[in-house]
Amino acid sequence: MSKPNFQAMSQKDLHAYVLAHRDDQEAFYAYVDKLHAEANWVEMPPLQSLEDLENYPEFLERVRNGSEPQDNAV
Repeated sequence: MSKPNFQAMSQKDLHAYVLAHRDDQEAFYAYVDKLHAEANWVEMPPLQSLEDLENYPEFLERVRNGSEPQDNAV
């Protein structure tokens, strides 16, 4: 069986493939590379308290809208 073209897969499809084929390290590394290349996460420093979350409205918005991965986000 031949391997799929990981570079041609969407982030969402590659995520699903990695979950279905957990022992496929090549797929895992392709997925991590894609995550780094697309860099669609919200970075924030460690929180000192729950009130610190109010300083990160874009993070709160993502949490409130659900954590379901989109085609370009995981």
